[in-house]
Amino acid sequence: MYKPGGTIKQLLGKVAAKEYILPAIQREFVWWPEQICQLFDSLMQGYPFGTFLFWRIEPERRQEYQFYDFVRDYHERDNYHCALLENLPDRELVAVLDGQQRMTALNIGLRGSYAWKLPGKWWSSNDAFPVRHLHLDLLGEPDAESGSMYRFDFLTPAAVAESEKGQVWFRCSRILTEEHDDLVDSLDDLDLTTEQRKQARTVLRHFYRTIHDKELITYYEETEQNLERVLNIFIRMNSGGTPLSYSDLLLSIATAQWSKLDARQEIHRLVDEMNKEGDQFSFSKDLVLKAGLMLSDIGSVGFKVENFNKANMGLLEENWQRIRDALLLSVRLLASFGFNSQNLRADSALLPIAYYLFARQPGEGYLSRVEYAQDRENVRKWLIRSLLKASGIWGSGLDTLLTALRDQIREHAAAGFPAAQLESVMAARGKTLTFVDEELDELVELPYGDKRTFALLSLIFPGFDLSRHFHVDHIYPQARFTKPQLRKQGIDEELWAEMVDKCNRLPNLQLLEGSINNQKRQKMPHDWYAQLKPDAAARKEYLAGLEIASLPEELDGFMGFYEQRKQALRDRIVAALK
Repeated sequence: MYKPGGTIKQLLGKVAAKEYILPAIQREFVWWPEQICQLFDSLMQGYPFGTFLFWRIEPERRQEYQFYDFVRDYHERDNYHCALLENLPDRELVAVLDGQQRMTALNIGLRGSYAWKLPGKWWSSNDAFPVRHLHLDLLGEPDAESGSMYRFDFLTPAAVAESEKGQVWFRCSRILTEEHDDLVDSLDDLDLTTEQRKQARTVLRHFYRTIHDKELITYYEETEQNLERVLNIFIRMNSGGTPLSYSDLLLSIATAQWSKLDARQEIHRLVDEMNKEGDQFSFSKDLVLKAGLMLSDIGSVGFKVENFNKANMGLLEENWQRIRDALLLSVRLLASFGFNSQNLRADSALLPIAYYLFARQPGEGYLSRVEYAQDRENVRKWLIRSLLKASGIWGSGLDTLLTALRDQIREHAAAGFPAAQLESVMAARGKTLTFVDEELDELVELPYGDKRTFALLSLIFPGFDLSRHFHVDHIYPQARFTKPQLRKQGIDEELWAEMVDKCNRLPNLQLLEGSINNQKRQKMPHDWYAQLKPDAAARKEYLAGLEIASLPEELDGFMGFYEQRKQALRDRIVAALK
């Protein structure tokens, strides 16, 4: 039977007092700012809020489980995990089994803030993540297209200060900390017309009553203390709407069933550490959890409920340290190959490499010891070949492919990385690493920005220390191929579109160390290489190594340069992929 749970203000008061907490089986907060704004608009319009599912835990049982606090000040980079609650009060606890996303959205909107990354900014820059608080425009108009009646938005103080005429942005957190009459009276200080002040007061009163007076909360309470029953309820409750992903489910069950380690903390910490390697990656907990299944030799790599039994989770916990070491070593190996989140086309390609290192256990020396040099090169070439396939090796049928690759690696790992055996298994499943002429023709004109471009250049121009932050760079600068520049150079207008397209394709691209690329800027190549290699003989030898036979000083010679280098690069690609 459902029970009344009071007002939103009372709900958030219990969140603040940690009377409502999150069990370890809950997933992370996943709502975007727009979803929070839509929730508040729905509340103001009187739409149903939904029922919560609570789990009342007796005091003597509270130490048997892990619990977490609700996120309040969400930061996309620095504060996106729920914090572990270590010192629980000696009383009954109420854990939220269903409704976490809504409760966290209310908590952020009325008690906290939301900071997400601005486009075009570096992740390492604090300025890329301005802190924003939820505001309500008291003079906002309904939006017929979206169906919104009230305008909510997350804004910085600067954005509020620069608001347009006809906007009155009210910071929503004030609704919990200030008295109703004081809030309404504060509108008298604003430069508003009589009609505007009337509208602002009406909206503000309605907002206040929605939070303070309306008993919108209803809940169902589970009092059974058996975790298995609670877990079944949790899974059932999350099977509709926005369902838990299989990885969320696995993480929930692992967290509940690991006996010595906290699965949630261990997995999140590992994901964070993996993503900080090299020039940074963007691996997910999904990948780490699938790696756990694969490296623990659990029968199927797939995220199927039957794989999540207690025995398998125990095996995953038992192997965790070795799994962790193998994954970190694998990521460091990929970073030494020059890969990062911007150019690694398929994260799943890491998994067979991780299993190989898990099985062989060569240690950190694998990254640098001469005795492993050929083995590292075999791994690199196999990886790149798999990433270059336009059809996508790491897409459909991934679980069965990974299981088959695991069998081959387990059998042959002692003798070194079994590239030939892996290629044979892949070919048998319609994922051949052999390249036909049509594929070679496509590769030789890969566009700038394609994730395969870096991999291909690194394959056909070996010898670079790719751990030193190499960029894919234009030989003839992209900025020289604008219409005004082409007109200035006297290029026939009929060639403009073709030249603009070709300037961004492989024959006009090279690998260049980041620090050097920053110096190069928009210099024409004959000037740049003369500066980089002042000695004419050394310069000629260097350019020959890049398959550059000549460098026309003007753009009217670009098409000839392009065709000459295109053929030379195709020959290199054929040699590298044969």
